[in-house]
Amino acid sequence: QVQLVESGGGLVQAGGSLRLSCAASGRTFSSYTVGWFRQAPGKEREFVAGISRSGGSKLYADSVKGRFTISRDNAKNTVYLQMNSLNPEDTAVYYCAASFRIATIQLMVRSYDYWGQGTQVTVSS
Repeated sequence: QVQLVESGGGLVQAGGSLRLSCAASGRTFSSYTVGWFRQAPGKEREFVAGISRSGGSKLYADSVKGRFTISRDNAKNTVYLQMNSLNPEDTAVYYCAASFRIATIQLMVRSYDYWGQGTQVTVSS
């Protein structure tokens, strides 16, 4: 089992940047595929980016491709989401999710077993 804690959210102006962190408990974090999701008010939770166990494979939603970068440091049990060129449409609660079951990055919420509490990202115009 793993516990996830997100941090790094906040209020930023359009065009700005934020770096989210997802810190995990447990010694086997490198065995988990990790994804970042987001949920805006009144909308369904959606996939943003994912990273494989080793960090060798990454996947991005089309809406963030070229602006967001996912990375992980398994020695620190942490996954990061660097977000650049933010726009108001990026405003949402961002969640980190992990799964031991999946070997490849999955886009569906139900593929992930463990979730953090979320961190709010607000982009003003």
